[in-house]
Amino acid sequence: MPVVNFQIISRRRFAEGASFGEVGAYEQVDARVTFAVDPDHEVNAAIVDLELAPRDADGCVRFTSELSLLVPAKAGAGNGRLLVDVVNRGRPRAVQAFNRIFDGDPPGDSVLSSTLLTSQAGDGFLMRHGYSVASIGWQWDVPADPALLHLEAPHALIDGRAIRGQTAIEIRPHRPERTRLLANRVHVPYPAADLEQADARLLVRDWEDGPDTELPRSAWRFARETEGGVQPSGEHVFLESGFVPGKIYQLVYEAEGAPVVGCGLLALREIASFLRAPSAANPAEGFERVYGYGISQTGRMLRHFMYLGLNVAEDGSVAYDGLLPHVAGGRRGEFNHRFAQPSQQSLPGFGHLFPFSDEPSADPYSERTEGLLDRLRATGPAAMPKVIYTNSGAEYWRGDGSLVHIDPAGDEDVELAPETRVYSFAGTQHQPGTLPPDTVAGGDGARPRYPRNTVDYRPLLRAALVNLDAWVSEGAEPPPSRHPRLGDGTAVTRADVLASLWSVPGLERPDPERLWVVRTTDLGPEAAEGIGRYPVEEGEAYPALVSALDGSGNERAGLRLPDLTVPLATHLPWNVRDPESGAPEQIVPMIGSSHYFGLTRLGREAEGDPRPSLEERYASRADYLAQVEAAAHALAADRYVLEEDVATLVADAAERWEWATRER
Repeated sequence: MPVVNFQIISRRRFAEGASFGEVGAYEQVDARVTFAVDPDHEVNAAIVDLELAPRDADGCVRFTSELSLLVPAKAGAGNGRLLVDVVNRGRPRAVQAFNRIFDGDPPGDSVLSSTLLTSQAGDGFLMRHGYSVASIGWQWDVPADPALLHLEAPHALIDGRAIRGQTAIEIRPHRPERTRLLANRVHVPYPAADLEQADARLLVRDWEDGPDTELPRSAWRFARETEGGVQPSGEHVFLESGFVPGKIYQLVYEAEGAPVVGCGLLALREIASFLRAPSAANPAEGFERVYGYGISQTGRMLRHFMYLGLNVAEDGSVAYDGLLPHVAGGRRGEFNHRFAQPSQQSLPGFGHLFPFSDEPSADPYSERTEGLLDRLRATGPAAMPKVIYTNSGAEYWRGDGSLVHIDPAGDEDVELAPETRVYSFAGTQHQPGTLPPDTVAGGDGARPRYPRNTVDYRPLLRAALVNLDAWVSEGAEPPPSRHPRLGDGTAVTRADVLASLWSVPGLERPDPERLWVVRTTDLGPEAAEGIGRYPVEEGEAYPALVSALDGSGNERAGLRLPDLTVPLATHLPWNVRDPESGAPEQIVPMIGSSHYFGLTRLGREAEGDPRPSLEERYASRADYLAQVEAAAHALAADRYVLEEDVATLVADAAERWEWATRER
């Protein structure tokens, strides 16, 4: 068994001992887990550089991970289900999502030092239903912070020495500055192997898909600004003229020290196998079913996990019965190559590679035909988990969401795998919306021009989890997939949508020529071994399709909450950058916007707003809420939301009515 030590650090009452219905109180167990994996075992063959890591006396490679486990305090009180929360940049996210907690963190993927979300219970959904939750640290470069869960990965060595090699980082400034860390945001950097390396390159482009311009080597150096002046630093880059807000920089350099990043994937696999089976070392009782949940970065990690066929543990047991990759889009990520940065998601690289859909499809720009699930299928039917993909409109607008279900040539809807469902949450941004809306900066620090999207999609996410469990446990098929399609005309280009948005007065639209796309990516001759060449060579663009709009400017395709079917606003999955953050013609990644209707016909006509006002749409507040309740019951009848969440949707609608008619 690869889990060789489960050291309990602390045990305490969860949520101050609150009781959750018949399940009762919960306990939080924080632990440090030591893994020892066999680098020669066939199930580990896909992990890059594992064979180069130091071995213990038994010939195994060791690494440690931090874990936080929530379990019912009373034996036998749970439902026998474990939800493994693949933490996002060190932060637990499952309890926040399913228990409808909003902790004040801005949407997106920024790393913030804050208390662990498992110290709060929200409305207690997971606990009331009896789920246990294991939050596992898997990422080697998470910064030291007691609020974050991380993994200590072994380093690959060649002839006993640290490996040197090429890597690349992306810099996306939102304010003028001259010094940047050699890392994605505030993560642990790969230090420069030589501060004077002459072949290091600093490139800059004006927009995501724009051409690169190389800055002279004399214009920048490996250094940082301090109170005593500019000092040499192997962990920073200093640009004399300053990094310009809104531009995108790429630094290519030789780094030293290569952790085996893919150990995070093995930790994810083996912790599921360990916690499933009762044992003297396991603080839980064992579980009948184990599900994996990942959001954004870790949703892409789950896609990568499946692509590598890793769902069978060293002892031959199946790790996960079902997976719920949320807002992952159609890409994978930097989770299993040399000098990988797991938090990197926009810089073209290993995470942008074909294939994108589950079933085999033909890449029109190469001779390859491949599917995301091919290796899992080759392992055997028992290794195949049930999978429900859920995405917001933001993943479509960043250019990769439609690749999950539309072929790489953009010609036809692909046939979905029988083990999967695909749901797009219409009119939503990357993270659930809240009231009051704000203009808090996104993950890259850029501020949006308009208040954020206010649609809270979490009732849809909760139903997806319950449907996944019923699918695995009872064989009850989930409701049909719902997403934009070419066949019914609901999948269209972003340029077409932007051209149709004349109906929202005063709306600044992004330049359609400066939107994100996914292109063919050539990482060099050693890419198959997990060693990249940078900057990558980009080629042809894959299609980027989004949902068509209805007469109110809201998305037609996907799962439409009452916010869209009984609307008070036009809810967009995108938002443009505030001019103070630079590049106002471009979108802020993953942030949407909500543009509320006028109150009266005279008022909206005076503003030049062609969208019918609230008084033209609804006879009264009671009329509006009655329509919302009917729409919510229809969603529940189709099992896209839970019957218990009908009241939640009506209460949300009442809050939005107050906002639309009074508070704003």
